[in-house]
Amino acid sequence: MSASVTQARRETRLRFSVAEAGTQARDWIALLKPRVISLVVFTGATGLFLAPGHIGIWRSAIAILCICLASGAAGAINMWYDRDIDAVMRRTITRPVPAGRIPEDEALAYGVGLSALSVALMWLATNTLAAGILAFSIFFYAVIYTMWLKRSTPQNIVIGGAAGAFPPMIGWAAVTGSMSVLPVVLFLIVFLWTPPHFWSLSLYACKDYGRAGIPMLPVVRGARHTRRQIFAYTPVLLAVSLVPSLLHECGALYTVAAVVLGLGFMACAVAVLREAQTQDGVSLNGDKAARRSFRFSLLYLSLLFMALIADHLVTLWLA
Repeated sequence: MSASVTQARRETRLRFSVAEAGTQARDWIALLKPRVISLVVFTGATGLFLAPGHIGIWRSAIAILCICLASGAAGAINMWYDRDIDAVMRRTITRPVPAGRIPEDEALAYGVGLSALSVALMWLATNTLAAGILAFSIFFYAVIYTMWLKRSTPQNIVIGGAAGAFPPMIGWAAVTGSMSVLPVVLFLIVFLWTPPHFWSLSLYACKDYGRAGIPMLPVVRGARHTRRQIFAYTPVLLAVSLVPSLLHECGALYTVAAVVLGLGFMACAVAVLREAQTQDGVSLNGDKAARRSFRFSLLYLSLLFMALIADHLVTLWLA
């Protein structure tokens, strides 16, 4: 066998090894639900940025990293526990655990290990309150929501939404070591945002949830009732989003953004409500309005918290 052929085979094996390692790395990252992490980290960083006081750039970076790790850890435990239902849902069947690319016990160990690491690191870098809320947020999502609420009640998203609403409080507590009205209001904003956000998704993923036996609202109560609930939450969300302005915690920039974004969300909810349906609750015009509402809800929360940051910067500049 010539040296050139041997070298070519070695290079081929190396390329395969690199490609396999890259695929495995992507699977371990996917186990953390990175798309969910991005929004969670952003809201947590907003709470940290708005908090009075200063803990330094490195401790701030560690606090944000801990929120990131904790969110990913909860997502990994969620994927481990939900592997049975993920295997029968079209949008989740390719996830690493149900697809068999990551063993079940390794996924659980990964989630538990990252959970412990994130809480311990937060405690060492900041304070007990921030670490305590972080630990409770992991427990709430992984145990209360994933293992109990998700499979037992159509109000799973309403109650379980608290899990994703803790980050602004965690960020605030990391800086101050205490709690105040503003981070609690930010918690309520995310809490009230969660049902219309996820119910919009569940409207066009209804068959998937039904196939998996998950009692999401459109599966249990029907699409028409779900559309009404989406609409009912949006004016309440708009009202709560204006509380920081009423408490003089924010200025005109945030107030205008909250009103415009809130009215935009309400408009999306009206479109979802008015979408024509057949007798079995399936839209005659497809699920375009629900999909638009879901996409806008992501934009809504991102822009609202960006407005909080921008408003705070303007206030600092004018002071």
